[in-house]
Amino acid sequence: MMTRDDSRIPDHLAFGLVMLTMFIGFIRIIQFYWREGSILVGGALLLAALLRALLSDEKAGLLTIRSRTIDVLCYTGLAFLIILVAITITGYRGPMA
Repeated sequence: MMTRDDSRIPDHLAFGLVMLTMFIGFIRIIQFYWREGSILVGGALLLAALLRALLSDEKAGLLTIRSRTIDVLCYTGLAFLIILVAITITGYRGPMA
């Protein structure tokens, strides 16, 4: 008889939190609050970097791509670039301003 493996559920909790934050950010972008949404997406990547740095490879689940150092550097670098672009763009008066 097959049994349900409940021990695997918490392993993907970190990834779920990051994806939930990303989803909220994308919803804000779709609602034409692109700056707020972009900052949320960058924040989700910072959350991914923090969780990847603190959790073991097994508990980090789908946040694990390469080595811990490379993952943290990539997540952090991309997060700062996205947040920097969201904060510094000025002068655009289109529908998403």
